[in-house]
Amino acid sequence: MRELPRAAVIVTGTEVLSGRVRDANGPWLADRLLELGVDHATTIVVGDRPQDMRAALEWLASQDLALVITSGGLGPTADDLTAEVVAELQGRPLVLDEALESRIAAKLEPLLARFPDLDLDAWREGTRKQALVPEGATVLEPVGTAPGLVVPGEPTVVVLPGPPGELQAMWRAAVQTPALQEAIAGAGTFTVRTLRMYGMPESEIAETLRVAERQGIDLGALEITTCLRRGEIEVVTRFSPEADDAYVALEEVIRERHAGTLFSDDGSTIDELVARALLDRGATIATAESCTGGLLAARLTERAGSSEYVLGGIVAYANSAKVHLAGVDPELITRHGAVSVEVAEALAFGALRRFDADVGVGITGVAGPGGGTEAKPVGFVCLSAAARDGRRLTRTVTLPGGRQDVRDRSTTVALHLVRRLLHGEGERALVAA
Repeated sequence: MRELPRAAVIVTGTEVLSGRVRDANGPWLADRLLELGVDHATTIVVGDRPQDMRAALEWLASQDLALVITSGGLGPTADDLTAEVVAELQGRPLVLDEALESRIAAKLEPLLARFPDLDLDAWREGTRKQALVPEGATVLEPVGTAPGLVVPGEPTVVVLPGPPGELQAMWRAAVQTPALQEAIAGAGTFTVRTLRMYGMPESEIAETLRVAERQGIDLGALEITTCLRRGEIEVVTRFSPEADDAYVALEEVIRERHAGTLFSDDGSTIDELVARALLDRGATIATAESCTGGLLAARLTERAGSSEYVLGGIVAYANSAKVHLAGVDPELITRHGAVSVEVAEALAFGALRRFDADVGVGITGVAGPGGGTEAKPVGFVCLSAAARDGRRLTRTVTLPGGRQDVRDRSTTVALHLVRRLLHGEGERALVAA
């Protein structure tokens, strides 16, 4: 692939570095850089320490980057020092933008009315601090109270606030500034294609890439990323228009070798495919979950218009709840145990009957961290999807990882069962719904 302008992202915040807050800005900015045709080189997370921000910026300045984007560190408090550090790096003194100071103050005036005992001196000092701008920088009007900045240099630095809503709203204005446009001159046009497979190890796709190479396909013209996520293999390929033939040839090899496991060739997730299949059929779904605690119902309802097809869900940990809420025969629990194929199937048909749905899903298992047995260890999960006409698909799996890993992977297995059921698979139960 030809050389493109390169960019990096610095996410600031000790709360992100420590893992207490999940980073939403880095992935979002990565997608925006891709849309611009810019090569995203790296993302760095640093805490609220000016020396760490300075070290990250200095290192990135030595990496032949056209653009660096920072998020966070623009507030009124003493530890919000991103603008100061960037100004120092770019060799630009901080100057007070009095008009900006007035606009920030106007945004904060409602707080003075609500909190009349605020320290006015501290308030004024914080407002003044946020209005200090590196000389020659373009100010991005604040969405909250913190302005953004585009600071020319080598590299050009775009300084954005930390709250995702503010950062995203400010991005469009940042892209339109002459300094950013000049920095990314020479950006390319890319196509990004995503293929998703389920039910195979990641080593298989590695071998498929070797097969494609042996067949003479120019993989060097493609930027290929493979990832195992939620039990699925994701192959994301980025390529320029001149490499279109190479990608078409690669996709043909993947289709031929993995026809039985390739479930998405247009980037659609399993969640989207199930939602689409339910909507296309005018069908409804309900769940009865034990070890997943309602996470499957949550994934189903994340899709727009979910109320059209998700009728409801039962979370039944206690055996008494399985009996009274989902209609599970207590004899099944006594005979086979709460974590069993039989109970999973009873939960699926129970959800279907309870909500008068077209599809019911039952999940029961041992998510951990303790409580497993040799026969049913932590990670052992039984899942069943049942249709109104009596068809069902049932599966048992033993999933690796901690509680959250097991629960998350279980919902993925369940969604694949639902998709197969909606496409006509499944054996008819001895006792139909």
